[in-house]
Amino acid sequence: MNRITVYHYDAFSTKPNYGNPAGVVLHADSLSDADMQLIAGVVGFNETVFVLRSSVADLRLRYFTPGHEINLCGHATIASIHCLKEKGVLQNKTSLTIETRAGVLPVSLKTVDPTLEIEMRQDRPQFISYHGDVDQLAGSLGLTGSEIDISLPIVYGSTGTWTLLVPIRRLSSFMKMAPKNRIFPDILKENPRASIHPFCMETHDPGAFMHARHFSSPYSGTLEDPVTGTASGVMGAYYLTYMNQVVRKVEFLVEQGMEIGRNGRVFVQATRGEQDQDLEISIRGTAVFVKEMKIEYE
Repeated sequence: MNRITVYHYDAFSTKPNYGNPAGVVLHADSLSDADMQLIAGVVGFNETVFVLRSSVADLRLRYFTPGHEINLCGHATIASIHCLKEKGVLQNKTSLTIETRAGVLPVSLKTVDPTLEIEMRQDRPQFISYHGDVDQLAGSLGLTGSEIDISLPIVYGSTGTWTLLVPIRRLSSFMKMAPKNRIFPDILKENPRASIHPFCMETHDPGAFMHARHFSSPYSGTLEDPVTGTASGVMGAYYLTYMNQVVRKVEFLVEQGMEIGRNGRVFVQATRGEQDQDLEISIRGTAVFVKEMKIEYE
């Protein structure tokens, strides 16, 4: 048996056991792909991130769910950068670049006493139309078709990881949600490996702009992602693309995780480029150390 240290951080919260848990593995260059996948399976979080050396950026991050590797993960990025800062690896750096499977992306750090806030750029937004049955989609979430807001488009969106954005009419629907993850691929025919991200414009927190939940693809080996960074970034792009074509820039808070006791917050910024379709997306959040874990794997 092999033994490795994994640092458990909760992202998008300053309180342990809130927000979104991530496993962080430092100095992972000697690990094989199979090792990383095994470790992520043992850890069991939605994502475990592995920190490696890079020849094109300050560092390289690889992200694994218990089921497979993904291109980009917001909360695991926030967690890993916070861990590196606490360990003294970043020294006094206030900006750096990370190599990911979604490209080389900039990250910045700022301390707002006493909290360290980390901002990360995301990949260029992409959207694909959903042409499936709305009632079947609602049923896969434990809802009725009338609870989906069909005045807004249902679309697949990505700023590094694909998810289906589903507008919901009322906040009251979120507590009722009971996802049937195993049938997602049969419903998401255009993109069977996508997750599903229902959201609405009603919130619990008057300071938040959107409320959301995030249900995992069955290929990931998990059921729900408590507070999602990449999907929150996509919602910024969705807002400028489908909900407000006039403003050049939007900044807002997304609340998520309340229904499962993991209340967290993601700050989203979306800006139009010179060409209106060119959007720049970033997210910002905090993280907190929870515990050190010793993981054994074969």
